Amino acid sequence: MSGAKRGGGLLVAGTTSDAGKSVVTAGICRWLARQGVKVAPFKAQNMSLNSFVTREGAEIGRAQAMQAQAARVEPTALMNPVLLKPGSDRSSQVVLLGKPVGEMSARGFFGEAGAATRSPSGAVSPGKALHGGRQEQLLGVVTDCLEQLRGTYDAVICEGAGSPAEINLRRTDIVNMGIARAARFPVVVVGDIDRGGVFASFFGTTALLSPEDQSLIAGYLVNKFRGDVSLLEPGMEMLRGLTGRATYGVLPFQHGLGIDEEDGLRVSLRGAVRESVVAPPVGEDVLRVAVCAVPLMSNFTDVDALAAEPGVVVRFVDRAEELADADLVVVPGTRGTVKALAWLRERGLADALARRAAEGRPVLGICGGFQLLGERISDEVESRAGEVDGLGLLPVRVRFEREKTLARPVGSALGEPVEGYEIHHGVAEVLGGETFMSDDNGRGLDGCRVGSVWGTHWHGSLESDGFRRAFLREVAAAAGRRFVPAPDTSFASLREEQLDLLGDLIEEHADTAALLRLIETGAPAGLPFLPPGAP
Repeated sequence: MSGAKRGGGLLVAGTTSDAGKSVVTAGICRWLARQGVKVAPFKAQNMSLNSFVTREGAEIGRAQAMQAQAARVEPTALMNPVLLKPGSDRSSQVVLLGKPVGEMSARGFFGEAGAATRSPSGAVSPGKALHGGRQEQLLGVVTDCLEQLRGTYDAVICEGAGSPAEINLRRTDIVNMGIARAARFPVVVVGDIDRGGVFASFFGTTALLSPEDQSLIAGYLVNKFRGDVSLLEPGMEMLRGLTGRATYGVLPFQHGLGIDEEDGLRVSLRGAVRESVVAPPVGEDVLRVAVCAVPLMSNFTDVDALAAEPGVVVRFVDRAEELADADLVVVPGTRGTVKALAWLRERGLADALARRAAEGRPVLGICGGFQLLGERISDEVESRAGEVDGLGLLPVRVRFEREKTLARPVGSALGEPVEGYEIHHGVAEVLGGETFMSDDNGRGLDGCRVGSVWGTHWHGSLESDGFRRAFLREVAAAAGRRFVPAPDTSFASLREEQLDLLGDLIEEHADTAALLRLIETGAPAGLPFLPPGAP
């Protein structure tokens, strides 16, 4: 293998959030994997409601699971040791090494979170992670995870968070320059030129860092460029003269990059359906899917597989009148089931869902959406609201437990194999109706169905092609639509195509030889210091 040496790496930072760090990290992983390099992604600390369960039962950000797929490796908790799941504007659940360890305010986390403990074998344990220390003490946990990856893989491509120049958070930083300094990894800063001001952002980001941090800023990568690159070249030359650092590529603006972002709704596979040429429906009709944009919505990517079907139109809605022409309404997962219930009632969406159910028009609830379709919720964990009436559309009672269910179930539904993943505190007691998900012997595993109302805890189940087609046939029949699912849509193949597209962007528009040198040998020596530096 003429690739990166064992244990090399790179940190992809950004001038802002949503600059394209996840895209670039995934693209580099896919490009390296195609070169025969054994590569792994890594993000020390993630803040996201869009999460995934690994095969060992650990919860990590979906972006890192997607990047692992780009790298053609199995995702593990080592790739995202700290995950923050917001429950409000001021607090988040802290997931450490794949397991929830507490709920903390932002001030508490950045000022008071403690170090994880180690077992006698030396393995990191989340058991006493949040008692009596400070957030920067988690640096030992994340560097340990990174070192384990470096001992296994030829290269580790790290994704930063936000901007490395958040000077108010630098002392406690464990995801940007903190991890780069600890690992001595070179840093490439990504800037979104579509927002404007990219040269000022590159210069200012570098100039706000300490001399030690600046010594690792190897250069820049322009993202989302539209137009003639030759018009940008004078600016890149001037930037090199000002900073002594190269620009390693200009990635063109690309519609429909189907990746799992941390928290936005802008980028997912449905974007490819919405923004590019859509195949016509196989049958005579299209199917319209309305997704209720509930507060603290989690795993919104569950509906990407629906949007991948020719003739299925997916949109997110927050008004009752927007449900009127929908053939299927999806109530997605949420980190605030009781809060979502109140929101649905305040906006008239609860009444609209009840009318749909009475008329036999399809409704699907997923995870938290399933829970709020039930009769009763007992919650002393998430909202601490106690006993709350659900929407009463399914004969289900839910009790929230402190222990979180994290699983990768496999079963069958509607006569087709199906698999998914579970992330929930609520335990459902099904009191009637039909079981939705079953094992091979027909014994109930999960969920409930009454008429045209379905509910399940299984995220990702719609990615099972046969089950998705069977479900859409049921929806079309109940909605009176002459819609026919395409017989050959493979969601897994579509996802692979998207990941290959990311790899192509890096291979065709970045200086891959220079990136490989960075991964192998680190940041160039003698990079100049830009004043004023960190305050």
